[in-house]
Amino acid sequence: MAVTPVVVAISASGAALARRIADAHGWPMHGRAGRVTGADAEFSNALTHVRDLFAAGTPVIGVCAVGILIRAVAPLLSDKTTEPPVVAVSEDGAVVLPLLGGHRGANRLASEIAAELDAVAAVTTAGDVAMGVALDAPPPGYRLANPQDAKPVMAAMLAAGGARITGEAPFEVPFAETGPGIVVTEAPTEGSPDRLVYHPQTYVLGVGCARNAPEGTLADQVAHMLAQAKVSKGAIAALATLDLKADEPAVNALARDLGVPLRVFSAPELEAETPRLATPSDVVFAEVGCHGVAEGAALACAGPEAELAVPKRKTTTTTCALARAPQPITDPAGRARGRLSIIGIGPGQSDWRTPEASKLVAQAEELVGYGLYIDLLGPLAVGKARSDFPLGGEEARCRYALERAGEGRNVALICSGDAGIYAMGALVFELLDRAPEAEGVSDAARRAEVICTPGVSALQAAAARAGAPLGHDFCAISLSDLLTPRVEIVKRLHAAAEGDFVIAFYNPVSKRRRTLLAEARDILLDHRPADTPVLLASSLGRPEEHIRYRRLADLDVDEVDMLTVVLVGSSNSQLAKLGEGPRMFTPRGYARKIDGDLVADRHAGLAGPKKGTSA
Repeated sequence: MAVTPVVVAISASGAALARRIADAHGWPMHGRAGRVTGADAEFSNALTHVRDLFAAGTPVIGVCAVGILIRAVAPLLSDKTTEPPVVAVSEDGAVVLPLLGGHRGANRLASEIAAELDAVAAVTTAGDVAMGVALDAPPPGYRLANPQDAKPVMAAMLAAGGARITGEAPFEVPFAETGPGIVVTEAPTEGSPDRLVYHPQTYVLGVGCARNAPEGTLADQVAHMLAQAKVSKGAIAALATLDLKADEPAVNALARDLGVPLRVFSAPELEAETPRLATPSDVVFAEVGCHGVAEGAALACAGPEAELAVPKRKTTTTTCALARAPQPITDPAGRARGRLSIIGIGPGQSDWRTPEASKLVAQAEELVGYGLYIDLLGPLAVGKARSDFPLGGEEARCRYALERAGEGRNVALICSGDAGIYAMGALVFELLDRAPEAEGVSDAARRAEVICTPGVSALQAAAARAGAPLGHDFCAISLSDLLTPRVEIVKRLHAAAEGDFVIAFYNPVSKRRRTLLAEARDILLDHRPADTPVLLASSLGRPEEHIRYRRLADLDVDEVDMLTVVLVGSSNSQLAKLGEGPRMFTPRGYARKIDGDLVADRHAGLAGPKKGTSA
């Protein structure tokens, strides 16, 4: 499990037990506010909180009734191969029940917790019950080559009372002369519905390449080397290289294809491996500062007891080598390629945060952002390193996040709304695009992986609360003149007014800037009716959310603040008075389309709307 489990306590009666479990493993404990004391984080709604954790891919150990956990995660159940473990522990500590993710760690978690509590682990998975093993979940350091065959092999094992073992099995299985086969080998071997093949991950693949070497060249070279060495791809524990190559497309594509982590090393770290190299090169040393990249990286990653299994092979643009450790490798040496996730968390409430955003937050080692935005993550941020930056520290915030990722960390840059809309996304790429001498970032930061995930923007949230004001062409304009000259803002206001766009105003006012919104209102009144509907949406998604409508002519700057999104309708926008209150919408023009179709049909002598026409 890549993500640390969370122990959840719903009531005071289960708090002490939850604390005991959490402390025994170094896991965080989350407790219901007002009921549980001593928790690392509090939540107000148990169902919502467990659902958020589950959606983020976080294993959940709930000290509570089974039904609470079931009702919480039921709406999200879809794929048992990707769902995180969910384990229920009775409040008296007598029973531990894995509910979901049995073969993804839940059965193991339940057994470990039960052993600590002297409780019963109510494991119901057939293989675990009868054989004490989950065939499709081998221990760390082993890979199952044909997981699709685990079910029929387990059925055959249950019928025969065991299996025929070839090699050193990673778990204890009864031997049965007529049972299905279990083969443990480093060599390429075909599995079948009657035979499972496990590969001990004892090898590390070291690679090097010229800048932007073709992906196919490196992949083909590695495949040829593995075939000649009679080593299966499944026996590879990691891919290793020089840190200067961390962002090479061919290297990262190969890591993805092999399904292994990428580990990188500095030139001095690889130079320390020179005595163990088979083909040290002064030419390579002159270029990158070490006498061998592929061999050195493979050996450094596989550990001090590893030996070179295949010396360096090379093409004109790539090199590769293979090192073998005496035991399966569960924790490859080296550092990961850093990652910066640029995350928009929406207006703040978890219901409007995408599952992908929650998952990236859960995976991150460190959270960076304006303190208020990190606080909005609630319990999801608890236990993580965080670096808070004030408003106005945007460049320092992005630079810090990039440099931390350049050090090999998994960093999440937290933004409200959508990170690419008036937020930090553009600034991150601007820094990456600057040359170092122009106050750009370090080369190491440039080699980090950068991921962007969408969020619900303020204009989307406001529009949803209003109805459908963005039903036709619209634009967004920031009224902040800190980064955009006032003359350019005014020019855009005139253009948008003349174009009759629905307009979303961001940063409408500040303590010192109070006139631009009034100026925008007056410009718009020259192009659209005085009764054009205007939506003022404040603190969207938060308890203090406030929605109200005004006529354009009555827009008062004094009732707008920095937490307010102002949506001004076009000349076609309307305010419908419905039973639940007014709703704002902007027609797309379907009525005109339908009318035109009817006229055309009448001329053609047809009755009714055109076939295939949809309103």
